[in-house]
Amino acid sequence: MRRMMKLGFIAALLVSQSALAVSYPLPPVGSRLVGASQVITVPHDNKLPLEAFAAQYGQGLSNMLEANPGVDPFLPQPGTQLVVPQQLILPATVREGIVVNVAEMRLYYYPPGGSTVEIFPIGIGEAGRETPRNWVTAVERKQDGPTWTPTPNTRRAYAKEGKTLPAFVPAGPDNPMGLYALYIGRLYAIHGTNSNFGIGLRVSQGCIRLRNDDIKYLFDNVPVGTRVQLIDQPVKVTTEPDGSRWVEVHEPLSRNRAEFESTNRVPLPMTAGLRAQLNGADVDAVKVDGALERRSGMPVNVSGAVHTPLVTISQ
Repeated sequence: MRRMMKLGFIAALLVSQSALAVSYPLPPVGSRLVGASQVITVPHDNKLPLEAFAAQYGQGLSNMLEANPGVDPFLPQPGTQLVVPQQLILPATVREGIVVNVAEMRLYYYPPGGSTVEIFPIGIGEAGRETPRNWVTAVERKQDGPTWTPTPNTRRAYAKEGKTLPAFVPAGPDNPMGLYALYIGRLYAIHGTNSNFGIGLRVSQGCIRLRNDDIKYLFDNVPVGTRVQLIDQPVKVTTEPDGSRWVEVHEPLSRNRAEFESTNRVPLPMTAGLRAQLNGADVDAVKVDGALERRSGMPVNVSGAVHTPLVTISQ
């Protein structure tokens, strides 16, 4: 147990702490498990919302809410212990360019020829104005200081809520697209925001939002022509080189308006391939059922009694 705690602490040190992306060393061949989760304590004089803690540790609001059910998102109570879900399973796809997993509201960037993956929390399209879920495209152009021309439908939607939306929003800090944009395809962009509270939520018109420091990093480092893949993987499974089996489960996105408005949980899209990986004599069925029910957004070892410790940090 002491050796496992030491390994967990070392793994946490490998994860950079900043307001930018969380940078992970790429795992060895055959592995997709990276990082280590942490536990932090809300200060006794806290006046900050959960979003502030999410931003400090490179998470989206949805990531923190999944890991900490029941916590007040507007004002976490002093002394509350918050899990920071910095351990995760890399998506089951090619490690190239930008990979956006809309289900977990994270963007993965694999620098060319690099040995790291940079992971950013994102905001995505609201119900009815979906961010594409299964699409391979590329960065077609980049814009420093993007402008925004809302569509007539968008302006009408705002008007129904009693809001007046101008026909043209100039570049600047009040622009919902933020200060930088990477355009993908004809209709969509990866861009900044003027409202950080939307990172980790379904709030955009279909585009992908990042915090301003994060989009600045991508703007400076991602060249035009970079491959971009959008996927929808709420359930990720990996069998690690040591034989351990892990599953990471996120709340799936609603597939239609009825699911979005329903009080019932959206069913998990369990494919035959996923079911095969989660069955077998080397898998603990009780742990699998617990992970699928809990949907914590964090990897769970379902192959035995091995425990991955959390690193506790006081604010």
